[in-house]
Amino acid sequence: MKKLFVVWMTLVLMAVPFQAGASNGSGDTLEEYLVQFNGPSAHGLMQAFGIDEAQVKTEFDHLPVVNVALSEAQARGLANHPHVEAVEENAEVHALGQTVPWGIPHVQGTAAQDAGFTGAGLKVAILDTGIEASHEDLSANVKGGHSVFTDSANIDPFYDPNGHGTHVAGTVAAVDNDLGVIGVAPEADLYAVKVLSNAGSGSIAGIAEGIEWSIDNGMDIINMSLGASQGSSILEQFSNLAYDEGLLVVAAAGNSGNRGGNNNTVGYPAAYDSVIAVAAVDQNNNRATFSSTGPAVEISAPGVNVLSTTPGNNYASYNGTSMASPHVAGVAAQVWQANPGLSNTELRQLLNDTAVNLGPAHQYGHGLVQSLDAINQ
Repeated sequence: MKKLFVVWMTLVLMAVPFQAGASNGSGDTLEEYLVQFNGPSAHGLMQAFGIDEAQVKTEFDHLPVVNVALSEAQARGLANHPHVEAVEENAEVHALGQTVPWGIPHVQGTAAQDAGFTGAGLKVAILDTGIEASHEDLSANVKGGHSVFTDSANIDPFYDPNGHGTHVAGTVAAVDNDLGVIGVAPEADLYAVKVLSNAGSGSIAGIAEGIEWSIDNGMDIINMSLGASQGSSILEQFSNLAYDEGLLVVAAAGNSGNRGGNNNTVGYPAAYDSVIAVAAVDQNNNRATFSSTGPAVEISAPGVNVLSTTPGNNYASYNGTSMASPHVAGVAAQVWQANPGLSNTELRQLLNDTAVNLGPAHQYGHGLVQSLDAINQ
């Protein structure tokens, strides 16, 4: 028998400096930073500031950016150098809260499936805590993955004791196999890109690496059910790169809303122009009180009491814009399968044009995403 149960979880949306916890030869405490250069010889410049090779954590390929552990003096010196574009703290990023699915038919996912559109052939990268690839409702669709972590506990993208990424993946593409639940796009290809640890936290550098991996490995859609309250120009540029390369980038708007719903609380990366910011609604199409609001909100989807896959061949209901975002990613896979000639910008516009208006744009964006209406437009 399947194990069906309800779990209520809340992960706080926040961003704090990532403490590297190391020190250099002088005993200075080192913290991780993302450094973007705008001139030649980045390595020479780092050497000039006494930065040794061991301090460099990641060198990115698509932008002149390094993730490097720096002392306060090194960070300050680089920030003031004319050949350095940006020096930003490698802030922590946390999975956005959880709990919700009645949602599949609510976004016309089942109607689109009945019409033959299941997301087949579309590659969806789930940037999250990983995906339990052995799950009975996911194993047929998990085609690959990558972890940005190197420690033994987090190096496997197909190991997800946290469960957040597995839940998100099920909403996108749980298999139509008479078991458990069905996703919006039950034949889409899932890729587990582990950018959040088993504890549900990660960093700006990790998200950037996950986006870069998605570009390099031919993903069509990126889902980021995660966020931070502070922005990063470098993360924005990586999001823009993915969009410019033709990927559709979808992210949770955030869970920092209030009952009045008139504040500007959309998190990052959802707030960037290249990213679709997804708000959460309940079964009556009312905005979830936790759903972040603001001018960046672009579209809405089910985000309250969403039933989906969890580790151990289990199922649970979560709440959050984390649960709304994968509904949009799944719908996008269905619509793109039906209209493969669309560019990502055309697909995005189509989703917005066919959404059902629900109310104020700063709360609902263009409204509730609708798969079959977009396909038939």
